[in-house]
Amino acid sequence: VEKGGRDNGMSPLGFLLVGMGNVPTAQTALFLLSLIIYLVTVVGNILIFVLVVAEQHLHTPMYFFPGNLSSLETFYSSAILPQLLASFLTGDRTISAHGCVAQFYFFAALETTECYLLAAMSYDRYLAVCQPLLYASLMTWKVCLQLVAGSWLLGLLVSTVLTSLLPQLQFCGPRTINHFFCDFTPLLELACGDTSMATLVAFVFGFLDVVFPFLFTLASYVCIIAAILRIPSNVGRQKAFSTCSAHLTIVAAFYGSLFVVYVLPRTAPLRQLSKVFSFYTVLTPLANPLIYSLRNREVREALRKR
Repeated sequence: VEKGGRDNGMSPLGFLLVGMGNVPTAQTALFLLSLIIYLVTVVGNILIFVLVVAEQHLHTPMYFFPGNLSSLETFYSSAILPQLLASFLTGDRTISAHGCVAQFYFFAALETTECYLLAAMSYDRYLAVCQPLLYASLMTWKVCLQLVAGSWLLGLLVSTVLTSLLPQLQFCGPRTINHFFCDFTPLLELACGDTSMATLVAFVFGFLDVVFPFLFTLASYVCIIAAILRIPSNVGRQKAFSTCSAHLTIVAAFYGSLFVVYVLPRTAPLRQLSKVFSFYTVLTPLANPLIYSLRNREVREALRKR
């Protein structure tokens, strides 16, 4: 894994994921912490999804989108944490080339889907706050299904294009990834051939799957905040803001981490900071049921009935 001649991304040599392996004395503690995070994430998100499906009074767009987000977060954490847990448990931090490509494919598909799904949820909140009288006629079940299906299809499409670039990369040095999962940028840094085309495609799709949904979400919240500030009573403003605060918290944490990981320069100190902030892939799915849904009164009541 450490050495080898020039070969492409589908070589049987595989890669070494450094991850948190440079802290050997903390491997047991890291394994237990990661296991707890994974179990709480999976159980919490599955519970939210089941409640939204089972409870008739939660069959509204306000809960339909969080229910879909919960199912996505379950898959999202499962694309990364099982491999990390196995490396803590066995001490084997290698991953096969095919395994690396597969992990990146699912990670990229789910991350892109989440970007578009968060944008769809911000549009839902925009209609609820800024167009309350037209909300029921505009946010129909057909529109909800189209927004969710479009988010998933775009995620799969973007991931397919980016993943198809990996087998074309040439690796001729140590195949050591300074990360805890297979991501596009760390793999691109290992490549020794011409990566200009891969970099250009990644930049274009990065704009389409991250920047565009972010700008749409930002524009939605500018309109929402402006509408809330026009409400004359404090009670009315608080009630309107409470319908958006949880989603806004998730959006801020998700995009704030994406900015640190993918936008800041890849200098040595910032590369370590980027690796730390990459834990958004672990912590955002954990935060979803805690911040977005379980704090909601109707969800808590549905949970108590169960």
